[in-house]
Amino acid sequence: MRWKNLRELTVYENRWFRVNLADVELPDGRHLDHFLIRLRPVAVATVVNEANEVLLLWRHRFITDNWGWELPAGVVDDGEDIASAAAREMEEETGWRPGPLRHLMSVEPSNGLTDARHHIYWADEAEYIGDPEDAFESDRREWVPLKLVPDLIARGEVPAANMAAALLLLHHIRLG
Repeated sequence: MRWKNLRELTVYENRWFRVNLADVELPDGRHLDHFLIRLRPVAVATVVNEANEVLLLWRHRFITDNWGWELPAGVVDDGEDIASAAAREMEEETGWRPGPLRHLMSVEPSNGLTDARHHIYWADEAEYIGDPEDAFESDRREWVPLKLVPDLIARGEVPAANMAAALLLLHHIRLG
């Protein structure tokens, strides 16, 4: 059953997102108003070192009033290459410059409400270049053993689904 988006009206807009109201036609011909959020692409990156440790951020999210482990992430600027944005975010948020990045996965974390696509990359080497420019984004940055990832997720210490999925895939790739 396919829903048809007949038209959208922008209700609110800023440089990060737009809130739209869509006129949606259901398969039986009925119509409904559906709010949706249009977002810029998000670039995410991390590194897994030779000791199979993954670089993570420990941060608080005020919206959910929750602490958890995350990967460095941010929106892709107009005209910016997604992998370059991922490398930029990792450097700004951790102080580590990743080596060559590989695409790990792309996910749509909330496709019933938003068109956000998160593009996740990883490297197997990085160079420490100094204190992070955006140190305010996390309380700490740590190399966490990849073998601990399933337990961290099970305890709710990786609350974001996109981060949990990426970390589990990295766990599988590196540790089998």
